[in-house]
Amino acid sequence: MLAALHDRDGRGRFGGRARLGIPGNADDWASVARQLTEGLVKGSERRGALPESIVAFLCQDPKDGESAREVMERLRPLAQLLRTACGALDVPVIEALCISDGRFWSYCCPSAQCCPSDGTPMGLPGTSVLAAAATYAGLQIRGSLREFRARLIPWETAAAPEQESALNAVSMALIPRILEDESRTVVATETLDLAHRVMRRFADATSTAGAPGVSGVSAASGAAGVSGALAADLRDDELLPHDEAATLILGLQDRTTRDRAAEWMEGDEAGPALRLWRALARRCVGPYGEHAAAPLTLAGWVAWSSGDELEAREALAMALGADPGYLFARLLHQACNEGLDPESIRRCLRKERVDRAGAEMLPASTAPVSSPSSEALESVVDAGGASGPASTPSTRVAPRRRCKPRSTGSAESRPGSRPSGTAGTRRPRSTADGSPAPEVPTRPGDGAGGGTRSRRGAGRHGTKQGET
Repeated sequence: MLAALHDRDGRGRFGGRARLGIPGNADDWASVARQLTEGLVKGSERRGALPESIVAFLCQDPKDGESAREVMERLRPLAQLLRTACGALDVPVIEALCISDGRFWSYCCPSAQCCPSDGTPMGLPGTSVLAAAATYAGLQIRGSLREFRARLIPWETAAAPEQESALNAVSMALIPRILEDESRTVVATETLDLAHRVMRRFADATSTAGAPGVSGVSAASGAAGVSGALAADLRDDELLPHDEAATLILGLQDRTTRDRAAEWMEGDEAGPALRLWRALARRCVGPYGEHAAAPLTLAGWVAWSSGDELEAREALAMALGADPGYLFARLLHQACNEGLDPESIRRCLRKERVDRAGAEMLPASTAPVSSPSSEALESVVDAGGASGPASTPSTRVAPRRRCKPRSTGSAESRPGSRPSGTAGTRRPRSTADGSPAPEVPTRPGDGAGGGTRSRRGAGRHGTKQGET
């Protein structure tokens, strides 16, 4: 995370913040550092105040068999890339800290007296004056980022193979229907109807249990304690069968379906919708990890719309980790980091909902085609002064980046991204007018008996020509 610092009339204050998950591949760190730095500095400049300096925080827990000090040393190149990227924009990094396993290190201080090699222990949680004041004010502890992520990461339990089998079976039946113009609308309607039924099931179960916050989003959005959140997630998992979860996950890969689901962002719909998106993200197991970009983005959007920026940033960062080229997540992440008011986006989605309701009353030949929420969001971000990759028009159906134009019609895929049972087809994409492109067979050798070829840098956060 980067935090901007401002010094006006001798009184320092924090400014904007920009946060993104640390990519597992170190080759991506340079592009991430540039993206994060430019977003913070240029966003602050558009709001009228260029930061005088920046503080960088690198937060990561140790992996199995790794010490906190080893985490600090492993992330040292990323800290240097962040400092270099900020310096290129004439904004110095006055401090870069690594926080891991309850200790912190400074990458800028050379003194072993104030910054020992074993790190400095952090204060015990709940012992600061700020924590005491927050408790007195009635604010509730939300839990750590690790606990937030635990509500969104895919299953690694004994039920994961059963969910993967359900995803395989449903994909063989559903993806060909999404690719066909005649059946695509029917699949979208079926997906949204099923989502509504599951949301009502969640709401009824909560009401029966007597939990607070049924009609709102406070309990569902994470305001309850960590133990209560875990119990609620387990209850939701029990209420969502494997086949229904698979149908919803695959149905949301269609962009139009996902955009309509994004309209469940407020009122009585927001709480059950957020619970459903969390539950679906947990079901994207095995080779379906990339499919989690859709439910994670929806979870981030509903959380942000409900006023929970902490969970919103975490969910959107995880969505970009699942698919760095997912435009809807990039736009929302940028808008959230730049402090845009989500109400401007809610107005666009409300208008789409009203326009679609009016269009359904017209003859089919005269009904207008509603614009997707990613394009509406793009216009809002652009109106707020956003620049960079967010200005690229979105024309895809599924959350997969489009390759650079090639002279042949070959299809390429990232390793492990194609689920079993779909080796002969590519995931759906749309044409310039918004209709889905026809099914494209893969190259000889890309079938069940052959391997897929990976693109160099397919997991980068940068923007490439033709990328959506």
